[in-house]
Amino acid sequence: MRTNSLATALALNDDDLLAQIDALASAERGSCAELVAHLAALELRPSAHAARGYGSLFAYCTEALHLSEDAACNRLQAARVCRNYPVILDLLASGSVTLSAIRVLGPHLTPENHERVLARATHRRREEILALVAELAPRADVPASVRKLPVASQERHGGSDTGAAGTLPFLEQALSNGAAADAGNAPSSSSGCEGLGEAPLAPPARSIGGPAPNPGHRPIVQPLSPERYRVQFTVGKESYDRLKRMQALLRREIPNGDAGLIFEQGLALLAEKIERTKMGTAARPRSRKPVRKVIRPGADRTGSKTDETGSPRGRSRHIPNEVKRAVWWRDRGQCGFISPAGHRCTERNYLELHHIHPYALQGSGAVGNISLRCRRHNQFEAERDFGHHDSIRAAP
Repeated sequence: MRTNSLATALALNDDDLLAQIDALASAERGSCAELVAHLAALELRPSAHAARGYGSLFAYCTEALHLSEDAACNRLQAARVCRNYPVILDLLASGSVTLSAIRVLGPHLTPENHERVLARATHRRREEILALVAELAPRADVPASVRKLPVASQERHGGSDTGAAGTLPFLEQALSNGAAADAGNAPSSSSGCEGLGEAPLAPPARSIGGPAPNPGHRPIVQPLSPERYRVQFTVGKESYDRLKRMQALLRREIPNGDAGLIFEQGLALLAEKIERTKMGTAARPRSRKPVRKVIRPGADRTGSKTDETGSPRGRSRHIPNEVKRAVWWRDRGQCGFISPAGHRCTERNYLELHHIHPYALQGSGAVGNISLRCRRHNQFEAERDFGHHDSIRAAP
C-alpha cells in the first residue's frame, strides 16, 4: 500500500534514500515524456476524448487524468511543440530540459534554430531560459509609471495605505497596459490554458526598513531584451513619499523624474554600502601598516598565549576586510562546500563566512581558513564537527 511508502523511506539510510529518490525522479521524467508523446497523438484524434464526454483535451486532462490546470497546460503545450520537434521528448526524459522551459521556448522555435536553442537551454534555470527568450524575441522598454492601489485591496491584505475611491480606474488602466505588454509572451491555446501566462515571478522578499510585501502580489522581474529588464513591485506610502522627494531633488539630473533611473542610482548606493559591510569592499583598500607592540606598565610580560582560564589571549572572531575581500573573490560569491563526489554547492543566497578549521578549535581567521558557506552547509559542518545541539539547530 502507498501508505507504507513513508515508513519505508524513513527506514532507509542516507545513501539508500538518495539513490532511491534519484531512481524515482528518473522514472518520473521517463513517464512524463511518454505521457507528453501520447497527448500529442491524442490531440490529433479529438473524437477519442469527445466520445467519452470531454469537450477539449484540457478538460480530459484535468477531469479524467486529474492533472492540475498548470500541469495540464505544461504538458499540452509541450505536446504541441514535440509534434514538430520530437527530439524534445528525449531531452525531457533525460532531464536536460523541463516542461516549463519547453512551454516558454515553444513559440520561438523554428526548423532552423531549434537545435541551437535547445542546446543552449540544456540544464538552464528558469531565469536563464527567460533571458534566452528575451534574446530571441526582444521587446521595447516599458514606460515608467506609478499607480495607487485601491483601498479595499490594501485593507483586505492588512496594508496601511489609504486612498480615494477614484483610484480604481487608474489601476484598471495600469493592469490593461501590463496585459497588453505581456500579450506577446502568453502562449496561445484553445484548451483552457489562455489565462496561465509565463510571467516570471521572483520570490517574495522583505523590504528593508519597511513591512513585508503582500505575498499575494509578488514582485515581477522579466527580461525584455538581452540587456533590459522589466521590474514591478509595490511599495508603501513612506517609500512613495521618499520617491517623490528624490524626484524633486534630482529634477536637474533627471528632468523627467524617471523612477527607473532613481531606482538604479539608489540600488548602486545600497550595493556599495552592503558590499562594504559583508564583503569588506572599498574604493581604495588601505594597506595594513605594521603595528609596534607596546607593553604597558603592569601588563603580563611572560609571553603566555593563554589567560588564567586557559583561553587564548588576543583571539577575536573579527575577520579583517582584506580577508573578506580575498575570500569573496576566491569563492566567486558562491558557497564553497564540495561534496565527497566533487559536486560544489551552487547556492549564492544567505552566504556566511565559515571557519574551515573551527574557531572553537583554535582555527585562525586567515584567508586559507575562511570560506563562504550557505546557511545550510554552515550548519551542516558545525553539526559534523560538534554534533547536534539545540543552539545549532535553531539557526537564526
